[in-house]
Amino acid sequence: MAIVDNAALRARADELLGELNRLRSGLQDLQARLRQVNATVTSEDGFVTATVGPRGQLVSLELDPRIYRRPDSKQLAATITQTIQQAAAKAQEQVMAACRPYMPDAEVQAHLDYDFGGMMRRLDHELDGIDRR
Repeated sequence: MAIVDNAALRARADELLGELNRLRSGLQDLQARLRQVNATVTSEDGFVTATVGPRGQLVSLELDPRIYRRPDSKQLAATITQTIQQAAAKAQEQVMAACRPYMPDAEVQAHLDYDFGGMMRRLDHELDGIDRR
């Protein structure tokens, strides 16, 4: 039978409550910052410019008229796709930076990757830490 260290449990509970209060106090600011995230990338050839929002969603796409001089639909599609992916990665970096003061990078990354297992592992780790005390 494990001996419960009430003082250690209380200290950990206070620490977690402090994290929760810090998150709550900055939540509106964080939401505003996340809504403003956007990233713009121009392809290496300069013919494609993509802007994405905080979730990597395409906000705008600009195609230089010079693309019509070299009509290669497969290459154009590949360039557009690559440019959007680069912009999405750049937006994800901004989201990570905005969230960094409020939660660990690994947790934010797990959320962005829809890695619910990763999020649950962190909670399990926290609970294991409490159970051992």
